[in-house]
Amino acid sequence: MAIPEPQRGGRLLFLGILGLALLVIALLFYALLWKAGDLTELPDLRIGFYNFCLWNEDTDRLQCHQFPELEALGVPRAGLALARLGVYGALVLTLFVPLPLLLARCKRDEGEWQLAVGFLAASTVLLASGLGLFLSLVWRWLRLALLGPGFLALGTAQALLILLLVVTAAFPLGAGRDKSQLESC
Repeated sequence: MAIPEPQRGGRLLFLGILGLALLVIALLFYALLWKAGDLTELPDLRIGFYNFCLWNEDTDRLQCHQFPELEALGVPRAGLALARLGVYGALVLTLFVPLPLLLARCKRDEGEWQLAVGFLAASTVLLASGLGLFLSLVWRWLRLALLGPGFLALGTAQALLILLLVVTAAFPLGAGRDKSQLESC
């Protein structure tokens, strides 16, 4: 029995959305957990959400700073806490996206789909604001060429979150299908 094209296209689009969501989760895990939130990992500079290490000319080695030294350097505690909340909050909310997507697809529930869109919107805003705030706090020690794979993963995750949000918000769940013909999940 052949599958009609609209259903196949809808399934492929849904699988693409789910695959993108899992890719974003993997990128966030890589940047925030595997790389420990470090945006720069050089022999003479390590700056991340939990590491702030600068080269010390007197001792010829990397010196890591904690609070209150960071506040003396001009990195406010509240700003750093908000930046951490943003990026790690985006990871947590993105973890909740696949389940409502699957439930919405199985039950043909528009409310579940909108819940996933809400999680994606909140994750997009949190990641952008947290990363932007952090970069504004530490930009005097960083340059674009110094940013490493952790930053690249976060930037890619941000771009994919925006794409995922647009596609998910525009995807008409169950358009043109009879609700009495539920697919098995």
